[in-house]
Amino acid sequence: MPVRIAIVDDKASNRSIIKDKLLRHAGFEICFTAENGKDFLEKMKDLSPEDYPSVVLMDLEMPEMDGVDAVAAGSYLYPSVKYVMLTIFDDEEKIFRAIKAGAFGYLLKEESAENIAGTLIQMNENGVGPISPGIAHKILQLVQNNTVSLVQKKTSEKEKTPFNLTEREQEILKLLIQGMLYKEIGHKLDISPNTAKKHVLNIYGKLHVNSKAQALALAYEKGLI
Repeated sequence: MPVRIAIVDDKASNRSIIKDKLLRHAGFEICFTAENGKDFLEKMKDLSPEDYPSVVLMDLEMPEMDGVDAVAAGSYLYPSVKYVMLTIFDDEEKIFRAIKAGAFGYLLKEESAENIAGTLIQMNENGVGPISPGIAHKILQLVQNNTVSLVQKKTSEKEKTPFNLTEREQEILKLLIQGMLYKEIGHKLDISPNTAKKHVLNIYGKLHVNSKAQALALAYEKGLI
């Protein structure tokens, strides 16, 4: 049975190259391609569980929603799917952000078609997440030098917040968790209940959830609060 693959990359040429690399091998079936994380999550919504990809090859830096946020949302919404970063970046902070978000493996695009295909087939057979040799060496160096903590530093106010939530949206998310209603949130923040509701709907959209319960579960799991 072929391994079902989805490819997420903002460049059409990259999606085509990756697709061609995999289709040289009979062991793969391409479910769909997407141009960014948001597009990926929208396309997943239209699939029934039996049609989900087994593996998603996810680029790292993309507009609308990058690979880290897409993996964080996808690993919560579709936990049966394995997410493998396929990127040109071998920066240690990017590596650990992706792994912390739920990435199952990390491959570099410079890998040959044979290596990418082979590692994905092995992953499907034995459940071991693939990591390019160069990435594995960098992780080993970080552990040996005891510098892994560098990716656990606190995010500064000017840095990007998880899922692109604004400071106000994060504030409202915390109030939601406290059980406040729109009217109570509005009173607390000196805004109208209608404005509070719009903020909440924006939060749902960015988290790709449809209810307060789903939003709170994702917020807890991914450390958004």
